[in-house]
Amino acid sequence: MFMAAMDGTIVNVALPTISKEFQISPSSTGGINVGYLVSLAVFLPIAGWLGDRWGTKKIFLMALSIFTISSVLCGLANNLHTLNLFRICQGAGGGLLTPVGMAMLYRAFSPEERPKIARMLILPIAVAPALGPILGGFLVERFSWPWVFYINLPLGILALLFGLIFLVEYREPKAGRLDLLGFLLSAPGLSMVMYALNQGPITGWISPSILIIGGSGFILLSCFILVELRVSKPMLDLRLLSDGLFRTMSIISLLSAAGLLGILYVFPLMYQNALKASALESGLITFPEALGLIVASRMMPWSSKKLGVHRVIMIGLLGAAIMLLFLSMVGPETSPWIIRMLLFSIGFFLGHAVVSVQATIFNNVNSASMGQATTLLNVQNRIGSAIGIAILASLLGAFGVDSTNTHRVTDSQLIPYQFALIGSAAFLLGGLFITLFIRTSDITSPKSNHSTSKPSHIERSAKVGN
Repeated sequence: MFMAAMDGTIVNVALPTISKEFQISPSSTGGINVGYLVSLAVFLPIAGWLGDRWGTKKIFLMALSIFTISSVLCGLANNLHTLNLFRICQGAGGGLLTPVGMAMLYRAFSPEERPKIARMLILPIAVAPALGPILGGFLVERFSWPWVFYINLPLGILALLFGLIFLVEYREPKAGRLDLLGFLLSAPGLSMVMYALNQGPITGWISPSILIIGGSGFILLSCFILVELRVSKPMLDLRLLSDGLFRTMSIISLLSAAGLLGILYVFPLMYQNALKASALESGLITFPEALGLIVASRMMPWSSKKLGVHRVIMIGLLGAAIMLLFLSMVGPETSPWIIRMLLFSIGFFLGHAVVSVQATIFNNVNSASMGQATTLLNVQNRIGSAIGIAILASLLGAFGVDSTNTHRVTDSQLIPYQFALIGSAAFLLGGLFITLFIRTSDITSPKSNHSTSKPSHIERSAKVGN
């Protein structure tokens, strides 16, 4: 799961080098990421059903194999067309990995133990995207661009062998047949919307292609929602949103994802384009944000015990938004250590909120619905990330980003990035507003009739032994 999450950002720093080697314009490399994200969007909704129907171990290891093999083929590509094709295959594997993996984890642990899982999941969910630019910058500068893909080979082989030996198969008896109409509506609908969100800031939101593709995708997704609410065995169970806790936490998670990915998108651009740093320097100064996330995941049990999960989420979102506002004020004269401290603080506050949401969002979800719940969460988080980046990229474009290579940084060069960082803070403040609708009783007392059927370490060990 860490590999799949990191791949969304590790490739970004290699795009300029790829454009030079393939002798194409920098704008042409955008398809390398768009193909990956569109493929991811196509396969995300079906992940839960595939795992329930054919077995989570089988689907997870198949997805891992596709992702690893496609990574190697991406590194071997000698032109843009083949690279785009293999990135699409890579996205198919990545789209299945995270929801199926999360379903396996949350099924294996009781509601009382799930906060520990949420603390571990901070690594693939939040730390991996922050680590991507650092590792990508190092590999491109020290070796060559194919190594941002080759790095997945040894890790993928080790994970595959480990999974073959230790993972336990699980099938959901009530999975039913594939909701074919739902898949035929969601696959093009999500891919069109994701394409429009990613390309809209580049080509313009009122360009005919974006209006047609985005509008068509929105119509298809609207039809998809109507279909899924009526069929008895939906591919994506939207009825889970009828539970107040799951619905509220999902919205907070979406807005947090928009804010987090917005920070990881805007600040490296600001540090490179406006403050004239290298890609590796940008990644290194951003990394304290990931360290803050890790520290928060370790402290969250103590914090939630002292303050309660509800207050931890509220303080986390508010603290991260305030630190983001301070970060928007930095300039060329600001000490790098102050910037590192602000980014660490953002990660620390936001980490508390993200881990708390992950620890409680599945409180009222039973084992049979876990695959659907994790898939739904990943779909809406992916959409949230795309919305966040699209809106912030549009802000940068609206204020006219000037990335010309000047020796002296002017205030006008920083203003677009400052407004974009304020936009990231606005997403977090939106999540803070949603916390007002959380009922503390839902967080502290999971419904007994929805608890998992595997409440103890002893029963888990017996299952593994069998």
